[in-house]
Amino acid sequence: MPDIQTGKSMALSGHCLCGGVRFSTPGPVRSSGHCHCESCRRAASSPVTTFLTVSRDSATLEGDSLRFYASSPGVRRGFCGNCGSPMSFETERRPQDIDFYVASLDDGLSVPIREHWHWDERVDWLRVADDLPKSEGGV
Repeated sequence: MPDIQTGKSMALSGHCLCGGVRFSTPGPVRSSGHCHCESCRRAASSPVTTFLTVSRDSATLEGDSLRFYASSPGVRRGFCGNCGSPMSFETERRPQDIDFYVASLDDGLSVPIREHWHWDERVDWLRVADDLPKSEGGV
């Protein structure tokens, strides 16, 4: 399936640190971005996280160690119960979508990042030197 932005095939797959949880999708990638919200920062223990969004219907997320955490009302985050790697983000605000962490991709260089989300919540000590659009709030 082609990517909406580039027209290239975007069959993607990824896994957690220990390999106990995997995901795959034929695409297309609907959006991609760096998230600066406090919730994502805490979930990943990182100043910023980077996601790609695909259709929930086209994606598989599986593994014996797959667990979910309801991080806020209407939001659930998938992670590996063995190694703790964060794997997915789902929200009732976008029931047709699932977000995967770009850093968990088998080939992360194939996904161009399009924007910054929740720019208003960014940490003040991280300097970002790119020309990507920066929005307050998410997708």
